[in-house]
Amino acid sequence: MKILVTGGLGYIGSHTVVELQAAGLEVVIVDNLSNSHIEVLNKIEKISGIRPSFSKLDLADRDSCSNFFKGEKAISGIIHFAAYKAVGESVKEPLKYYHNNLDSLINVLENMKTYHIPNLVFSSSCTVYGQPDKLPVTEQAPRKPALSPYGNTKQMAEDIIRDTVYASAIKSIALRYFNPVGAHYSALIGELPLGVPNNLLPFITQTASGIREQLSVFGSDYNTPDGTAIRDYIHVVDLAKAHVVAVKRMLNDKSKSNYEIFNIGTGNGYSVLEVIKSFEKVSKLKLNYKIVGRREGDIEKVWADTSFANKELGWKAQKTLDEMTLSAWRFQQQLSKNMK
Repeated sequence: MKILVTGGLGYIGSHTVVELQAAGLEVVIVDNLSNSHIEVLNKIEKISGIRPSFSKLDLADRDSCSNFFKGEKAISGIIHFAAYKAVGESVKEPLKYYHNNLDSLINVLENMKTYHIPNLVFSSSCTVYGQPDKLPVTEQAPRKPALSPYGNTKQMAEDIIRDTVYASAIKSIALRYFNPVGAHYSALIGELPLGVPNNLLPFITQTASGIREQLSVFGSDYNTPDGTAIRDYIHVVDLAKAHVVAVKRMLNDKSKSNYEIFNIGTGNGYSVLEVIKSFEKVSKLKLNYKIVGRREGDIEKVWADTSFANKELGWKAQKTLDEMTLSAWRFQQQLSKNMK
């Protein structure tokens, strides 16, 4: 079984490639390297002993996308990660996000129809819920108007997939995941954004290692126990394993409908300050951080009800918050060692 992983050298994609290979699946990677590093390919091979096939490609370019699919035979399924993902940047550059995130998906779906590729796992997000009325949030919760263009592209992408599934032979599973953090236990792959990080954990680890002078905590006046925003943080390896389970569900014809949606999280909400305290505990360091104003596009609090995914997929997140922050720190330490 050959699985195409778009954005497969990125943070979540690379961990998923490792887990797919461990599960005995052949992997083909497409990535335009806009927010990833070609060196990750060597690291995947070092971890798994297998070097996946790789093509550097912009899927938002229709001709390039079509030419790739024309030359790539016998793909059994696709896991589609390739998308820009920074909430703040999307507010500043909405057209960049709409073009990349939606055109790439449409091009992939068109080629799935042309070449009769039956299965798609889509990398969706809890941002589709906006600020939910009830917590924890279930898959049945209404989608609120998106608070950022990034969140809007995820909502629109889900709609595009749903409509395509109903009008074709394609099956799809959308995984709405919460906040991926941490790194592989080998410390070879982890979250390594190009430029200034937009996500909390890499900013924490880069501050702790002296790359960043100070961590900004956006907002301390939210309606939460300590005033900082709350998220459901999930270890990236737990998340990667959920993608393997989802793709195997479709390959083994176990889907209950042609379009399914699952929340992928831990079911626990942690505040920004709780994450900082966990990091300080496992690293035995004091972090230099400062409370600043809220960031546009951020929601106050969200965490998942994962009971449907736990029951239906037979999958459950295993790692604790301390394991998440420690693995992220070990990855950063390994990066710093390699730079010396």
